[in-house]
Amino acid sequence: MKRAAVLLLLSVACIGASWAAFQALAPEAPPLSRYVPAGSLLYLQARDFSALLSDWNASPQKASWVKSKNYEVYSRSRLFLRLEGAGKQFAAAAGLPPDMNFLTQVAGSQSALALYDIGKLEFLYITKLPSASSVQSTLWQTRAKFETRSTAGLAFYIRRDPESQREVAFAVNGDFMILATREDLLAGALQLMSGSKDRTIEAEQWWSQSVAAGGPVGDLRMVLNLEKIVPSPYFRSYWIQRNITEMKQYGAAVSDLFRSGGEYREERVLLKKSAAPGDAISSEGSAAVADLLRLAPADTGVYEVRATPLAADCLDVLETKILSPHRGPAVAQQTAPDVQLSAGETGSSSDLETRIDQAPLKTSASSDASTALKDLFQKAQVRAILQVQSTERDKDGVFVRIHSGVGFLAAADWPETSVRSAFVDFLRPSLTAGNLGLQWQAKSGYQELDGLWNFAVAVRGKYLLISDDSSLLKSMVANMNQKPAQKPAVLVAGFRHARERENFGRLTRLLDRQGANPGGASASEPHPQFFSDDLAGFSTVLAGVSSQTIVVRDAGNRVFQTVTYEWSR
Repeated sequence: MKRAAVLLLLSVACIGASWAAFQALAPEAPPLSRYVPAGSLLYLQARDFSALLSDWNASPQKASWVKSKNYEVYSRSRLFLRLEGAGKQFAAAAGLPPDMNFLTQVAGSQSALALYDIGKLEFLYITKLPSASSVQSTLWQTRAKFETRSTAGLAFYIRRDPESQREVAFAVNGDFMILATREDLLAGALQLMSGSKDRTIEAEQWWSQSVAAGGPVGDLRMVLNLEKIVPSPYFRSYWIQRNITEMKQYGAAVSDLFRSGGEYREERVLLKKSAAPGDAISSEGSAAVADLLRLAPADTGVYEVRATPLAADCLDVLETKILSPHRGPAVAQQTAPDVQLSAGETGSSSDLETRIDQAPLKTSASSDASTALKDLFQKAQVRAILQVQSTERDKDGVFVRIHSGVGFLAAADWPETSVRSAFVDFLRPSLTAGNLGLQWQAKSGYQELDGLWNFAVAVRGKYLLISDDSSLLKSMVANMNQKPAQKPAVLVAGFRHARERENFGRLTRLLDRQGANPGGASASEPHPQFFSDDLAGFSTVLAGVSSQTIVVRDAGNRVFQTVTYEWSR
């Protein structure tokens, strides 16, 4: 009996090993791009589209998003209405709405979507779906309403809406379902499946260069023909990043998304149209980013390290974040100001401090307090710049304070005396009429001004560190003993969402309190507040994302980006 059991176990093991060997030797399924006709602007493929769709439908992110005020606003936006109109045209042509039920029925495992026209939303969709599932779909059941045609010995079905002239065509070929909004696209896909040598997307230069530059294929891959997409008026209108000028330098791109239990990682490659030999960031700048990154405290909320900034960029960051915080130039007013009519009085009885017998003090227009700092950065040849920011509640738990720190890594040692003198020259006009609060006090490892405003500086050879919070500066200085852990890169940035989410929500609610219940809003259609609803609303929807990081490397003719999202466990 024991011998029989042993033989049975050995047999099962041999069968398992044989099956594993067969699986390893079996050829991989051909990529669906082989069946996609040329001319596409964007190609999107999924390793298992049905699983992705199922995960999204069951996710708390979707449940939170569709109930949010942001979604209410989006549902009334021009983009949403255009998509809704295209959906109605599709429904009129196909005889059934393209809703989630329809999408679930036609979602197979290996899938691909090729977009040929952004404005008209002309596409070709191919998915690997068992024929038994295809013939049970509502689309197949309503094929009697379609015209039957054939190409390469394969039948397909087409229907056209006479009003919009929108076409919907579909076919089932073995374990593949094909759906298109143009007859020629579907016919071309069927011909390629039958062995035709027609030109495919794989023969186009933008495709071949992108795929060759990309690494392993992820759970979701997107390949873009940026040379044709970027000039499109639809792309320029709806591309929320609003960086069209920057995007013009790229001709194509490929992006792969890899999903694991607690991490989503996106690997991007952007191919430049042309690259001069000096376009790539110097190796010194890339190494400086890795070196400076170690100074970012582990508990900081936001950090960014950038290679080889210009002297003007260094001064701008320092001014914006610490010396004179501001957002930048004020936006020009789009409407005429209101006219306040009065009886002609000037001033008021409550204003007893303003003197009317003396002219107000004027600062000479020729004086520039930033001249010394500009010269300092111009001579320093800064290799990399670090920005860090964190928030904290005040002791009463009411207000949220933002602390900032900036670090510079130069080619040579910083002249400490000149550095302190340049900061005093810059700060004097805005802080005091004399020298009050502008005396340096030596602390443990850094220098700090003796005024009410916190301003601390530390000079360590080639490193210059500045902060408006002494605790933050001490954390940066303490990390000088650490070794660089990051590989050379032109930019590294991160956001610790889990740490900052509550304070960010608190801050946005305080900012919106002044403008609560704006005029014109009704109870049935509440108008979301810009900061606490529009901005913080996305933070609420993505509460499960604990942090995000991006690493950018420049190889001259191509740019590599790695974006990682860590999820709370």
